[in-house]
Amino acid sequence: MSNSTTKGFTRRAALTAIFAVGLHCALAGRARAETAAPEAAAPTAWSSLSSDEQKALNRYGDRWNTLPADQQQRLLKGTRRWLAMTPEQRQHAQTRFARWKELSPEQQQRARQRWHKYRELTPEQQARVREDYHRFKKLTPEQRNRLRERWQRASPEERQRMLERRRARQGQVRRP
Repeated sequence: MSNSTTKGFTRRAALTAIFAVGLHCALAGRARAETAAPEAAAPTAWSSLSSDEQKALNRYGDRWNTLPADQQQRLLKGTRRWLAMTPEQRQHAQTRFARWKELSPEQQQRARQRWHKYRELTPEQQARVREDYHRFKKLTPEQRNRLRERWQRASPEERQRMLERRRARQGQVRRP
């Protein structure tokens, strides 16, 4: 790999991309679920759910009618998303959730903060982060390690210069 290619990546951009994209799927449902509906949610009777929804929500069946309406709606919305997924998407979601559960509470909090920071970016900035993430994922493990080591060895001033050069290149190379 040429030195100019590794300069195109920064550890911060790569880590941001990893968390932003990786957690996007893991937290998207939760972030949407935690967003309050503009109107008060109406309770949903267990008997009104489809058999697939009842099967997926079986562990709530005996107490479904006692759950708050907003919780019912969050569970139902997530279940409908789950049922609409392909088997591959479901497997991917389960893998991401398992990784999420392995994180410490502090790591989960940092990931949430990064996710919120990512969501505040403009669509163009988000696209750049995703692009950097995909570029980083295409690197071999050895290339990733070299990139990480280069970033770790750099002084704060060198890191700042690296980021500025990266931003300047991004400004010069606009893709349609």
